[in-house]
Amino acid sequence: MSTFKHLFEPLHIRGKRLKNRIMSSGHDTSIPTDNLVNERLIAYHKARAEGGVGLIVLQVAGVHDSARYTSHVLMATDDACIEGYRRLADTCHAHGTVVLSQIFHPGREIMESSDGLLAVAYSASAVPNERFRVMPRALDQAMIDEIVQGYADAAHRLHQAGLDGVEVVASHGYLPAQFINPRVNRRTDGYNGELEQRLRFVREVIAAVRAATSPDFIIGLRISADERDAEGLNEDESLAAVQALQTALDYVHIVAGTSASLGGAVHIVPPMAIEAAYLAREAGTFKASLAIPLFVTGRINQPQEAELILARGQADVCGMTRALICDPQMPNKTDSGHAEDVRACIACNQACIGHFHRGLPISCIQHPETGREQQFGQLQTAPMRKRVMVAGGGPAGMKAAAVAAARGHAVTLYEASAQLGGQVQLAQLLPRRAEFGGASTNLQREMQLAGVEVLRNTRVDRALVEREKPDVVIVATGAEPYWPAFERGGELQVVDAWQVLRDEVSLGRSVLVVDWRCDWIGPGIAERLVRAGHQVQLAVNGTHCGESLPLYVRDQMAGELHKLGIAITPYARLYGCDDNTVYLQHTASGEPMIFENIDTLVLCQGHQPVDTLVDELEGLVEVKRIGDCLAPRTAEEAIYEGLKVAWTL
Repeated sequence: MSTFKHLFEPLHIRGKRLKNRIMSSGHDTSIPTDNLVNERLIAYHKARAEGGVGLIVLQVAGVHDSARYTSHVLMATDDACIEGYRRLADTCHAHGTVVLSQIFHPGREIMESSDGLLAVAYSASAVPNERFRVMPRALDQAMIDEIVQGYADAAHRLHQAGLDGVEVVASHGYLPAQFINPRVNRRTDGYNGELEQRLRFVREVIAAVRAATSPDFIIGLRISADERDAEGLNEDESLAAVQALQTALDYVHIVAGTSASLGGAVHIVPPMAIEAAYLAREAGTFKASLAIPLFVTGRINQPQEAELILARGQADVCGMTRALICDPQMPNKTDSGHAEDVRACIACNQACIGHFHRGLPISCIQHPETGREQQFGQLQTAPMRKRVMVAGGGPAGMKAAAVAAARGHAVTLYEASAQLGGQVQLAQLLPRRAEFGGASTNLQREMQLAGVEVLRNTRVDRALVEREKPDVVIVATGAEPYWPAFERGGELQVVDAWQVLRDEVSLGRSVLVVDWRCDWIGPGIAERLVRAGHQVQLAVNGTHCGESLPLYVRDQMAGELHKLGIAITPYARLYGCDDNTVYLQHTASGEPMIFENIDTLVLCQGHQPVDTLVDELEGLVEVKRIGDCLAPRTAEEAIYEGLKVAWTL
């Protein structure tokens, strides 16, 4: 029996039974094609239904042609959508999972169009969006009526498809919130004024949806408890809104943030720098004020966190979306008493929301099978058992070892140092990046469960391979810091990021960090040194700091650097240094950029592969090279290549 008694207590809503309190909340996957449900999306949600999740809320379904906020959004504006939704609902229902869909209009929050042209956006009033620089048109009455009918028609189609209900999206500053927010809604026609007038649009939507469906069809509302922006809805306003609306709803689902500003958007998918389960307090406030179930989503990464929220009576259901992206089997593992086997999400945002923002199907750096269920969903036993040697205990090597062993091979992993994890060991030392170390912990557990033999403090060389006689050697020996050629004169101290993180050097007072990669290493080093009392400047070889990072990670980090007063210089290429001056070159103009009175120059200039073992083993055994020793990139590519190579054995 599960020790998580609150998490696995059933909940009944409008005659539907949630078998547990775990929810996969609505999140865009970028998986649909032609704005319709496809087999890949069904396979994605099937994996989570098989994994035991109680409730799946599908990603937004556009209710009107003007709701196309991305080129790949699902649309419920035509009967052609019904068949795909029906197959998806039937698939998940077969595993006892309740299925809802979000119904959605973004209003002024338009990210992109399908043809590259700027879309015409609509809102309650002509108040611009800051983040996407959209100036909307104010909706006239005819179009308001058309959109309200669009909500009803979309819900009707989803009801026909066999879904259990819908969730009206009023969160993150989308169209319903634009009517509720008195700083955005400046109308004078009865949709603005006191709260009840500002709720008119939402009430019309809910009433139309109820009339178009049936008495047993669930209708919920998602809203930001606080939009975390000076111009956004605050907690008092959101709470008053749901209190007024609750008699027409079956549940309220709270999140945080708004799409309208960079700072508010961080909370759409809060990165690891944000505290886990950080909306528990707000959830408790809303829960105590409502007579209907309260759902909460916001960095609830582990079953222990959800159990505590439920036990405290702060919510009735916990959204654990990224936890399920990272480990679809999380509910089953937890319910069966194996919570220690759950692959915990580290909120890196790299392959989930990071992929979405690039228009790519979402995945997970730790679990690259996510989003690729049709290819990697069912582990295949190897046709012939082989002796596999893995050289290197970083992410690539550990994933390859775990998957190869799970397929039935005899696998031994060799790590030259005393610790596994590779560069993950360094990444976790940066400010607010400690959770990244979970990637190593999770992979070690996967290896243990798969039966991988691990030998530390053992470097693989030709002699060892000759003695052990493996059938194949997977080389995952990683990378080392890259020191570019640059003009050096004088005695200025020059070190690299690894030396700083390992505390191998004593640095001077005034430090310049030069960042070629534009990821989290340079900014992290800068923040670490400022907090240690150094005077730090950061020069990045890109248009802005964190250019290569997922947006919400970048923007949260930029906010921290600004608060610390760290000066950032973009477009900066390292050129040279002398006794106390560093010379950079502006990458667009070619003009010099001179930094004087510098004591220490810290290089964050990327990495170069460590792959001499491959040449050493030439002609002796089959060799497969993966991860950074193939080409230095990120943990995502390393782990994915570990998975792929193990599938070929």
